[in-house]
Amino acid sequence: MSKLNELGLKNIEVTVKESIALVKMNRPKALNALNNDTLKELVSIFDVIKEEKGVLGVIVTGEGKGFVAGADITQMQNYKSEQGREYAEFAQSVFNKIENLEKPVIAAVNGYALGGGSELALSCDIRIASSNAIFGQPEVSLGIIPCFGGTQRLPRLIGSGLAKELIYTGRMVKAEEALSMGYVNKVVSPEELIPASIEMMKSILKNAPMAIGYAKVAINRGLEMDIANGLELEKDAAALCFATEDKQEGMDAFVEKRKAEFKNR
Repeated sequence: MSKLNELGLKNIEVTVKESIALVKMNRPKALNALNNDTLKELVSIFDVIKEEKGVLGVIVTGEGKGFVAGADITQMQNYKSEQGREYAEFAQSVFNKIENLEKPVIAAVNGYALGGGSELALSCDIRIASSNAIFGQPEVSLGIIPCFGGTQRLPRLIGSGLAKELIYTGRMVKAEEALSMGYVNKVVSPEELIPASIEMMKSILKNAPMAIGYAKVAINRGLEMDIANGLELEKDAAALCFATEDKQEGMDAFVEKRKAEFKNR
């Protein structure tokens, strides 16, 4: 029995099938807005997934009309400076945990991904959007700025010019425009969202899991370095791959013209 079943979750549903964990935000009446309890559940879920050898990939989605419509404004309404900073620090730590998980994570964005919802999607490796998805960082209309990572991850993904436009105006963008910006990887019909996300995850997971993890580390950390140090990191990560059983299996299978059977070792 998976430890995920022992978490006593109230705001999020998690199911595991064929090594893929489907993490579904489940506060549909609040459009899955992120409150403290939901963020704490995300911490618990991703802590377990990190250690769970039976889970090789994660898909994050939302119940109802929203992926995540943002942070819970009623919770933040009376926050003062220090409380706001502490809340931002906590939320950033949650999304950092998702970004740094050495397993692939796909955001299957099924509706509104606004504010903290957009930032949750940005912390995932790949974003697949339903054709009715809507993205935005409307925080300036509330007198604040994106503070769950949006001012850092969005410019790195789509460039500073577009990111500044979206953050300064608070403008919402539909799925096709988000695709043209490079905000999302793919747009599909609503009924195809989860099947398409599972299909992409399966195409990832047919490869060596440890190699995927090392590639993720090299990409994420390399983005924070100059090219020389990034290339050093790449060499180190490649060297670790060469020490795995899966490397030997992958190359033996190629030479022997057969399908590799990776063991995540």
